[in-house]
Amino acid sequence: QIMLRSDTPFGPYEEWHRVLQNNGHPVPFGSSPYQGALVDTQDGDWWYIAFVNLFPGGRFPVLAPVTWSDGWPNVEFVNGTDWGSTYPYPLPKHSVTPIAGTDEFTTETLGPQYEWNHNPDNSKWSTGKGLTLSTATVTKDFFMARNTLSHRILGPKSSATIELDYSAMKDGDKAGLATFLYDAAWIGISMTSCGATLQMVDNIIMNGTDGWHTGTTGDVVASIKVSPKGSVWLRAKADITRDPAHSAFSYSTDGINFSGLGSVHHMDNEQLFFVGERYGVFNYATKSLSGKVIVKSFIMSATD
Repeated sequence: QIMLRSDTPFGPYEEWHRVLQNNGHPVPFGSSPYQGALVDTQDGDWWYIAFVNLFPGGRFPVLAPVTWSDGWPNVEFVNGTDWGSTYPYPLPKHSVTPIAGTDEFTTETLGPQYEWNHNPDNSKWSTGKGLTLSTATVTKDFFMARNTLSHRILGPKSSATIELDYSAMKDGDKAGLATFLYDAAWIGISMTSCGATLQMVDNIIMNGTDGWHTGTTGDVVASIKVSPKGSVWLRAKADITRDPAHSAFSYSTDGINFSGLGSVHHMDNEQLFFVGERYGVFNYATKSLSGKVIVKSFIMSATD
């Protein structure tokens, strides 16, 4: 990263001054900091905020103090070359709501930690007594389904667990819990006229060289018969470190004892979207609209 200076926005500009160049790895498994900006505090102190790549986890902000010499800013590096893993806080700490925990969707709005995978059809979801997801799309493509509610994966390792009431699903509907970016895998209920099956599906991949069309819509890796109506707990465990990054899926009929289903899903470490892998809660139709599910809780926990 370089910086130029002038007395006016229109120049002329002086010879450039280097601010960053491969200055260490302050976050494990991350890149060197880059693409940053100068910020100042109310007390007149200066800091440089940048980010590191932690793909497939996404980008992570980092902050370092700045000193000035001859009118140029210089980041305070450890040993003169490396961005430190810790620095004193520039301002008093403020409490924030932890990202981990349980959400039973008791309020009329969703928290800011959630993100829809597409612009939502707001007539097809509601909260207050759990999260109700009515089918909003008829498709056989997970990536084309609207109203998939996502949550960024807590790194480096975490799990997401949902309690899913699938009693009102219809023939052809699919609902469950996924990990996804431009590759995806999920565990969930597939409903047919013959009843319900619990499936683990992998190998759902968008093609980055073909207009982001879905190249493969997935393979059923494992499947078991379940009651045609009822509730099931679904869990995804994710490790977004690079050795390699992966997720695994399990289920429970009592919310306590979980059994694994299917195979390990290996996440792609490419940076095509510049965002991180996410947990996703979905419900879509492959035949016709009218089915719905109720997500009674979403629990995210850090894991070892």
